[in-house]
Amino acid sequence: MAAMRRLLACLLIAVATAAAAADHLVVVDTRPGVRLGYYLMARDGATATLLILPGGSGSLAVKEGVPTSRNFLVRSRDDFAGAGFNVALVGKPSDHEDLDSGFRSSAAHVEDLRVVIEKLRKDLGKPVWLVGTSRGTISAAAAAIALDPASIAGIVLSSTVTNGRQFTPVPGLALGDIRVPVLVVHHKLDACRSCVPGETPRVMAGLTHAPVKKLILVEGGGGASGDACEALHYHGYIGMEKEAVATITGWIGDPKP
Repeated sequence: MAAMRRLLACLLIAVATAAAAADHLVVVDTRPGVRLGYYLMARDGATATLLILPGGSGSLAVKEGVPTSRNFLVRSRDDFAGAGFNVALVGKPSDHEDLDSGFRSSAAHVEDLRVVIEKLRKDLGKPVWLVGTSRGTISAAAAAIALDPASIAGIVLSSTVTNGRQFTPVPGLALGDIRVPVLVVHHKLDACRSCVPGETPRVMAGLTHAPVKKLILVEGGGGASGDACEALHYHGYIGMEKEAVATITGWIGDPKP
């Protein structure tokens, strides 16, 4: 029996290693003179593709071909893939060093995402969900507002940017134009001044034409450290990453109000 368990363990390790070995960077031309890269994790039997939109500057911090960013979505990529999804983590376009909040709601940024979405749909043949966190929620919402609803299956807004003085936060966007399912996830202890849990109802109120929408406020985790707006605080679901991923992937698999 022990020998069988060791054999099964070895097989699981081999499968995981083979899958990881297949993960790679893809670079596409988006706008004239602009290129954009994304880290692709394709999985056999995947039911959908998750287009991951990190927050902050948008950097994946790729080293030796592998993302090393501590962003919640980036560091949890294996959990998303393990839940039965293809995963594509989008980086920064070649003409921007920082995906600031203003650029994330621009037509240029939406065009970059449109090209990536089109390629993912063509190459993998699965519906595409946009999953953004922090500043990435501006990207996800802006894309859902501007793109043909038939091109995306839905969006997830995690640790949503709810207010800002020098840019338009998510509640200020034309959320009524979004016509795909929307999940809003936020940690109750998120202390980031730009991403206030108590302001998430404003996001929900704006989603007047989303066929399905759901707000989930989570709690748990621990070990928060550093800036309250950074990845290793409750803003980044520190200490409860797996639970947060399960909440997101579970709803994507069965979207309900």
